[in-house]
Amino acid sequence: MPLTEPAPRELIHTRDVQCRGFKRADGNWDIEAHMTDVKTCGSTHHARGEIPAGTPMHEMWVRVSLDSCMTILAIEAVTDQAPFRVCPEITPNFQRLVGLRIGPGFNARVRELVGGPEGCTHLVELMAPIGTTAFQTMSGRYREAEQPRDPNKPPARPPLIDTCHTFASDGELVQAEFPAFYTGPSSKTG
Repeated sequence: MPLTEPAPRELIHTRDVQCRGFKRADGNWDIEAHMTDVKTCGSTHHARGEIPAGTPMHEMWVRVSLDSCMTILAIEAVTDQAPFRVCPEITPNFQRLVGLRIGPGFNARVRELVGGPEGCTHLVELMAPIGTTAFQTMSGRYREAEQPRDPNKPPARPPLIDTCHTFASDGELVQAEFPAFYTGPSSKTG
């Protein structure tokens, strides 16, 4: 269901973020993100001068190469457009993310390594949708590659549990799909 009809308004700014996930021929994975900020009217910026309407204020790219465990093998960050001449100088710092695994705590660790004056706000922001895109890209492949579970070992807790309302450990979906990890009230009646 779309949003309700808005109040009369004028479009001023558009931020577009596109993320795409790829399976590589070598068995690894690439996740690419592209972000632009574009205004509908021209502006004058003290560092860049005149910026015509439709010209990106920001245009940035990130490619993360991952192994099947979602560990970053390589990263490339590029700033094509930015408000200041010095903005692209920080992209080499993103090499600090090599070896980091996408999983719980990923976004906080990215901010520790390349946040604040050690990085670029916009490139750091792109890392969150890169993480979710990696998960969406690779999740079906994980299920395809799963080995039969050893019946002598207890099942591992699915990583999705308690990541959102739908996967709440006391919710109906977990009760139905992952009953061993359900923490809500028992559905048995006396």
